[in-house]
Amino acid sequence: MAEIRPDEISAILKKQLSGFENEVDVYEVGTVLQVGDGIARVYGLSKVMASELVEFPNGVTGMVLNLDEDSVGTVLFGDSSLIKEGDQVKRTNRLASFPVGEKLLGRVVNPLGEPLDGKGTVQFEKYLPIERKALGVIQRQPVKEPLQTGIVAVDSMIPIGRGQRELIIGDRQTGKTAIAIDAIINQKHTHTEEAKKYGIKPVYCVYVAVGQKNSTIAQVVAKLEESGAMAYTTVVSAPASSPAPLQYIAPYSGTTVGEYFRDSSRHALVIYDDLSKQAVAYRELSLLLRRPPGREAYPGDVFYLHSRLLERASKLSDDLGGGSLTALPIIETQQGDVSAYIPTNVISITDGQIYLEPNLFNAGVRPAINVGISVSRVGGNAQIKAMKKVAGSLKLDLAQYRELEAFAKFGSDLDKSTLRTLGKGARLVELLKQGQYVPVQVEKEIVSVYLGTNNFLESVEVKDVKRFEREFHEFAELKYPEIFENIRMTKELKDDTVALIKKAAQEFIEKFKKS
Repeated sequence: MAEIRPDEISAILKKQLSGFENEVDVYEVGTVLQVGDGIARVYGLSKVMASELVEFPNGVTGMVLNLDEDSVGTVLFGDSSLIKEGDQVKRTNRLASFPVGEKLLGRVVNPLGEPLDGKGTVQFEKYLPIERKALGVIQRQPVKEPLQTGIVAVDSMIPIGRGQRELIIGDRQTGKTAIAIDAIINQKHTHTEEAKKYGIKPVYCVYVAVGQKNSTIAQVVAKLEESGAMAYTTVVSAPASSPAPLQYIAPYSGTTVGEYFRDSSRHALVIYDDLSKQAVAYRELSLLLRRPPGREAYPGDVFYLHSRLLERASKLSDDLGGGSLTALPIIETQQGDVSAYIPTNVISITDGQIYLEPNLFNAGVRPAINVGISVSRVGGNAQIKAMKKVAGSLKLDLAQYRELEAFAKFGSDLDKSTLRTLGKGARLVELLKQGQYVPVQVEKEIVSVYLGTNNFLESVEVKDVKRFEREFHEFAELKYPEIFENIRMTKELKDDTVALIKKAAQEFIEKFKKS
């Protein structure tokens, strides 16, 4: 029997399949080989792309993660019990993407863009892929515009710029989310007519909740609505009850929303709460997909998981419109261990960190920021001139206080200069305490820090410092409103403004002593 050559075989097959040209392409459909734990192995789909969405029966969607030689590993965004062996899987020819547009503001959605707030379908302009290569150095410019958080300790000592990535790190229940929510609420002032007058551009916010309890997310949304911040905020929610694949893609979906604003010459702030839970979800997926485990059972590419996400935060060059995307990732540590695997990874990717300490929190210092190891690698570039001028000595004063405080516990005979340093430090610590969800305007922060660092609080009892600050602001607004107006207008602390602050302070101290 004559042997058939390979080219003849393909010709025969083509002839046999010629009648099916208008039918489904044989490459477009696959079969489920195995399913369970939110993972499906599929035979076929030989032309499928990595990160492509695929359709399973019963309305379940999946995403392709593993492209093996004989099968495709997909993760499921729905209930895996609805799928069984032998089910048909269809390609969608669409990479995992997220709907973006102005109408997404004020909405709570899941990482696929489906509404969770009961306000009807989400109106959007277009779909954008959730994974995108970060822009290169040429397309960026240095971070130089401040992003005011309204938290005195942060804006004065650990300033954040538009386009920066600043890590918020600490144990559970130390106030990490509170700092992020304060930062969102404080952006309300950027959306006012007054801000437009002073050349401050609005900041649009995205809050990504990963692995949080549903009740916690509901509380955050309620707080944002109560303070009027939902008008310029989108919440992407992947709670602890949602499948691991949704928790894994949630930060990328949130970044896509932020990039939509950034690429249209606007400013956006995205908060990932928190990335340690995303890493756990990714570890779960990777182990189920039989990817080789590495340190602490995380897969080898867990660093790339966060670096490709956080690299997308940037300040664009003027040629590209000068928009910015600022990222505030949150990482939870176990008993203050910042040298654990995921915390060290994210610390090395970001441009600084705000470290929150349980001991300070329990001692009533809130926000519980450890000024010693908290740092911003952008620094003074992300501050207005007035803040840079007054905050210069603040960190040093606090460092001296912390050092002397330890000695003061043992020694009883302290000289006058040591007692003075301790007194000043105690008053500064008190001055930097701040209530939750009450962000302060930057001009008021500057005046407060000026009074603290220039010894105007010496005659005020430590317990009265916060009352003094509050009442002084009210007094200055009524009698010397030009102090705040001058700082807002010029963004500098000029000699005539300093003279006014001194005059107002001396006048007020006399009144305060009598009261």
